[in-house]
Amino acid sequence: MFKVNEIFYSLQGEGRNTGRAAVFIRFAGCNLRCSFCDTEFDSYREMSADEIVDAISVWPSRFVVLTGGEPTLQVDDAFVELLHQHGYEVAMESNGTRPAPRNLDWLTVSPKDWWKASGGWWMEHSSHINELKIVFDEDTPENLSTLHPPLSTLHHSPSTLHLYLQPCDTGDAERNVRILHLCIEYIKQHPQWRLSLQTHKLVGIR
Repeated sequence: MFKVNEIFYSLQGEGRNTGRAAVFIRFAGCNLRCSFCDTEFDSYREMSADEIVDAISVWPSRFVVLTGGEPTLQVDDAFVELLHQHGYEVAMESNGTRPAPRNLDWLTVSPKDWWKASGGWWMEHSSHINELKIVFDEDTPENLSTLHPPLSTLHHSPSTLHLYLQPCDTGDAERNVRILHLCIEYIKQHPQWRLSLQTHKLVGIR
């Protein structure tokens, strides 16, 4: 049985797959507690794998995003394979502190806790990652410059690992504008990164 916070249908709002119609399966529970988190993920209902497949079958998109919370606390290779058997392309959004299933079609890692993530699973198994998305605030430039091991040690070509910086939504409009401008200037100086905006918030959808 899985602890599922919610299942909903919308457009992917962030990163490389922005704009794609997607079925989101949000799993309850997380091993981090980030101050800026905008997701209520503690409540849940228990669902079997077959019940989840039945629930998502009502929508036409065959693109599923496993998110949370932290989905690696519950999702394994067998569940991903079940989704594949039903014709789904499977993506996951993870904080990168735990091993992810190896049979995912797309893995986005967004490390939130630098003193854990810099030495966490995502650095050891970088070849399994398609997209690295850093939530950007005033401290990010220093954190990136002191990251050990450095990002340059990741074994990817530019075409296989996509690097995104996403301005942090702090809930403070003035601070958000300041962070956005800092992020843009950082990317102009470090063009290996791309800007990721939370477009679902900009257009007013889930």
